[in-house]
Amino acid sequence: MAEARIWDISPPVHAGSPVFPGDAPYQAQWAARIAPGCPVNLQTVTLSPHVGAHADAPLHYDEAGTPVGLLDLAPYLGRCRVIHAIGAAPLVRWEHLTHALDGLPPRVLLRTYARAPEAWDPALAGIEPQALERLAELGVRLVGIDSASVDPADSKTLDAHQVLRRRGLRVLENLVLDAVPEGDYELIALPLKWVAADASPVRAILRELP
Repeated sequence: MAEARIWDISPPVHAGSPVFPGDAPYQAQWAARIAPGCPVNLQTVTLSPHVGAHADAPLHYDEAGTPVGLLDLAPYLGRCRVIHAIGAAPLVRWEHLTHALDGLPPRVLLRTYARAPEAWDPALAGIEPQALERLAELGVRLVGIDSASVDPADSKTLDAHQVLRRRGLRVLENLVLDAVPEGDYELIALPLKWVAADASPVRAILRELP
């Protein structure tokens, strides 16, 4: 039996990876190098947990919210649907989704870019709060997007994030869906067990369904 095809939907993370203005970029320094008396290479890494593909925890947008390492992992693993809303900026609206809602699984990933940007995009596409509300009403538990935020980059009220909070939705951001056709897949995108963090990097993949 042939192995199921896998799509890696995580961007590469390196010193030049785009970050939200003010966030800590990815940096790595050598703490030790292989040499006489030292058998290993060892790095010290610093970064914002929002670099690359990541899961926001409720703590990110709710002072009393749960940190990422204490979240139930079930929403991050299972059947999902990729929906194309390419060019929908500044907001993915309900009308961008209606063509792909029949038999909707509990996870939805939104592609808004024809090609994922390699630099910070201040004109990124967020998600209309009313669209998130309606997805929640249809039983969606997790929403992912290929932009850096479900809210516009200049938002000070984070209306979409507040829908996530009220509805108990989980979210993935900074995915790369350039090579993924619309359709249903198995999502695997587990956050790290960082028990006090407001977000976590994920290695997000999609796997072909049987």
